[in-house]
Amino acid sequence: MIPGHHPRRRVLGGLLAAGGALTLGAATTPASAAAGKGTGTRPTVVLVHGVFADASGWNAVTARLLRAGFRVIAPANPLRDLAGDAAYVRSVLDTIPGPLILVGHSYGGEVITNAGRGHAGVKALVYVAAFAPDEGESALDLAEKFPGSQLESALVPRPYPIPGAKPGLDGYIDPAKFHDVFAQDLPRAQTDVMATAQRPGSIGGLSGASGVPAWKSLPSWYVVATADRVIPPAVQRFMAERAKSTVVEVKKASHVVMMSCPDNVVHHIEAAYRATR
Repeated sequence: MIPGHHPRRRVLGGLLAAGGALTLGAATTPASAAAGKGTGTRPTVVLVHGVFADASGWNAVTARLLRAGFRVIAPANPLRDLAGDAAYVRSVLDTIPGPLILVGHSYGGEVITNAGRGHAGVKALVYVAAFAPDEGESALDLAEKFPGSQLESALVPRPYPIPGAKPGLDGYIDPAKFHDVFAQDLPRAQTDVMATAQRPGSIGGLSGASGVPAWKSLPSWYVVATADRVIPPAVQRFMAERAKSTVVEVKKASHVVMMSCPDNVVHHIEAAYRATR
């Protein structure tokens, strides 16, 4: 290295100096930029994952949306606390020009319910086997509203440190039960890999009270997974009816319906686009 030459420092300085430009470009990857050419005001679809998963769970949906000409971003949901998670996703929305469709899976539905509230760019909400809480409700409240969830008996708690405070508590799904509870319509070899890389859900986040829901002021669509063993179908139907969502039911689909039946999910997202463009 040449004395006094610091390439890493120079790169970081350039990034900091270009902050304004980064704001507008953050939502467009090279792949999504190419797919979005010529789409005019076609919205950016923001895919928000839930607990026990990560953004890769949207890969099949993302590939189809990109081929259809949508811009897509699937941010990493922090999964720490509802207010903080919603604030983070909203900060991502603030970097994306043009109209937005928010899509949430599982706990991600609770996040978009809060992140989308009052945001001028958001045109529609799409819930995919997801929580759509009303004000004051939590994911844990709703999961127990009707019988059928197998999640509680499959959870493995693990404490995690919080600087300056008591430790928090994360919940994982027991790998031995992951396939049968979370994704019984996927090959076991695939779910065994998913179980090893699952991202836990903070119990504090899952028990956090939701704010005024965005679905009270925005049109919504809902994909009901009829064989869901995490959020019972009866709970999904209750939330969808309350939100006045346009509903499609996917027969025999597990909680990860976006992975096992991506075409159904994409068709519902496209329906939201057609209704709100």
